[in-house]
Amino acid sequence: MKHRALILGALAAGGAGLLISARPTQPAPGSHLSTAISTPPRNPLADRAKPHLDHTAFFKEKIATGPEVTQKCLSCHPESAKEVMQTAHWTWLSGDAIRDGKSIPIGKKNLINNFCISVSGNWASCTKCHAGYGWTDDNFDFTRQENVDCLACHDGSGGYAKEKGGLPGKQVDLAAAAGSVRAPGRDNCGSCHFNGGGGMGVKHGDLDDSLLNPNEELDVHMGKLNFQCTDCHEAHGHVVPGKMNATYSEASHPARFGCDKCHSGNPHKDAVLNKHLDRLACQTCHVPAFARKYPTKMDWDWSKAGDQARQDSTHEYLKIKGEFRYDGEVRPEYAWYNGKMDRYLMGDPVTSDDQAMNQPLGGRDDPKAKLWPFKIHRAKQIWDPINKILIPPITSGEGGYWTQFDWAAAAKKGMATAGLPYSGEFDFTKTHMYWPITHMVAPAKEALVCQDCHGPKGRLDWKALGYERDPAGGIRYED
Repeated sequence: MKHRALILGALAAGGAGLLISARPTQPAPGSHLSTAISTPPRNPLADRAKPHLDHTAFFKEKIATGPEVTQKCLSCHPESAKEVMQTAHWTWLSGDAIRDGKSIPIGKKNLINNFCISVSGNWASCTKCHAGYGWTDDNFDFTRQENVDCLACHDGSGGYAKEKGGLPGKQVDLAAAAGSVRAPGRDNCGSCHFNGGGGMGVKHGDLDDSLLNPNEELDVHMGKLNFQCTDCHEAHGHVVPGKMNATYSEASHPARFGCDKCHSGNPHKDAVLNKHLDRLACQTCHVPAFARKYPTKMDWDWSKAGDQARQDSTHEYLKIKGEFRYDGEVRPEYAWYNGKMDRYLMGDPVTSDDQAMNQPLGGRDDPKAKLWPFKIHRAKQIWDPINKILIPPITSGEGGYWTQFDWAAAAKKGMATAGLPYSGEFDFTKTHMYWPITHMVAPAKEALVCQDCHGPKGRLDWKALGYERDPAGGIRYED
């Protein structure tokens, strides 16, 4: 008991920092604290609605355009488009940031990242995954209900696909797709979320096509229990909760949920494990690795793009995008996280030679913060070294880098489109970006145990976290 009290007391002390990961080790005989569930969790499968109404009879005639489908949907569901139009899937604004005392709505629509960099000027390509039709420039009408794409989330035919501007692919049988509508499945959500960042598995690390039909070892909820995305991300009025990697002011009320939605109370039989929940996210122990089946992009060097002498290779190099490093079975990195993030906004000054695009907020002295597992994507991207701001270049848009291979022109046009000052000079600088890991939950038998974090071979860098020593004992760190 003295050993356990030392662990818990140290976790409650003050400090902040990152932890460095290592592969989980097998426990010594008798050392594995029980992870058995003390009380049965709520089963969301019991809450599923009855089978969806067969809509085939309502769509017998050929349909030419997506908006025609939506107009027919609205004849029976008159409020649905209005609801969708209030959500981040439509507005591409999912949080807010405070600048000069003012709250600024932010999201994919107006932020800059270190993957494909920016929607600005590249609308047609990026909005392939917008829940609407026809967003090809900055004049898109967000008030027209018929521009809402119902099929993106509700197609059950498996044949629906979107192209530039979010328009249905020319090969899509819209009547068949409309007749097949149902509650969203993993394939609907995955058509965009599995392919964020320009390809399957590129961005998140814990979301890719392996989750379409996973086994129990890959994801215990989806594989063993056949959860669909909406069993956890349960929508009400078309608002889908679960946004993680944005920033929110005190005035924001983001639609979120946690594991305690189902696993309430004291989920473990062992009291010490339950006490850890005060400072550890469930995912910290229960997602020991991500990119379990397919690799995910970990590094992206835009400065290497445009080399005609190099051969394109999906996971190593593309002329239009530069050089990459992918990795699989990746060990998360860890940070204190209280549910908010600092965020680099378009036009913010670059303040480091490794600029954070976002930064989890919180620390050991923050009672709302817990240790979370993250994928950290590192990149080298274009910036203005005179004005010291990141550049949102035109890439896929007209006259963009992907067709002209001219960084100077892509930078100039991109800065003008975004309304940012441009010195006429560009270079490349390092950036990094945090992505919370919350899917690919392993079975309980694969969860981390004491020595995975504590002891000489533990995965946590206690000094980087601000501790004087491993809270389970061990050497004292020197200043």
